[in-house]
Amino acid sequence: MAFQPIVDIRQNTIFAYEALVRGPNGESAGSVIQAVPASGLYGFDQACRVTAIEQAAALGLGSVSSALSINFMPNAVYEPRACIQKTLETAARVGYPIDRLIFEITESEAVADPSHLARIVNAYRAMGFRTALDDFGAGHSNLNLLAQFRPDIIKIDMMLIRGIDHDRGRQSLIGCCVGICTEMGIDLIAEGIETRGEYEMLKTLGIDLMQGYLLAKPGWRSLPVPNYT
Repeated sequence: MAFQPIVDIRQNTIFAYEALVRGPNGESAGSVIQAVPASGLYGFDQACRVTAIEQAAALGLGSVSSALSINFMPNAVYEPRACIQKTLETAARVGYPIDRLIFEITESEAVADPSHLARIVNAYRAMGFRTALDDFGAGHSNLNLLAQFRPDIIKIDMMLIRGIDHDRGRQSLIGCCVGICTEMGIDLIAEGIETRGEYEMLKTLGIDLMQGYLLAKPGWRSLPVPNYT
């Protein structure tokens, strides 16, 4: 796992660290997941959760207020409460607080059964976990999912962020997202921030939570300290 901070730019604190899958030679999460056969997705999903919690605990993340955000594949979860047991056992074994776990619905996952995803989100919420909709505005993450599942957090896709300081249309779209999330009580994270101009524009638009190379690159088995710009 590599870990990348999500920064609260108003408070100059770390809201969470996202655990990112990496291959043995630094391969991206996408390339690793593509190599997993369909029959192995459940085991892979479980292994990622366990590894993320174990490594985060070993790095001392459990002793601070920042959360741990773990990507999960809804189509690999056959029954929410049964599939979460390994996660709960791991957290108890290493002493990691479960109220600081966030589960992100990954951008690569098509939602084959929306009612199944709703059961997962509701079950996780009942157990005290937060859920996040990743890459909002691209692919499978859209307004329909937002309306149906009301996640605790949405992460704006980096393609909407790229060059936003020079694009009035994208500024309007993100401004609308801020308004919607404020009205619905949902935290909003902008991901993929690479330039100072993007950072300043997002700050002006009311985005408090940010993630991207400008602030910190993912750290291989480490918790990078962000550059509080």
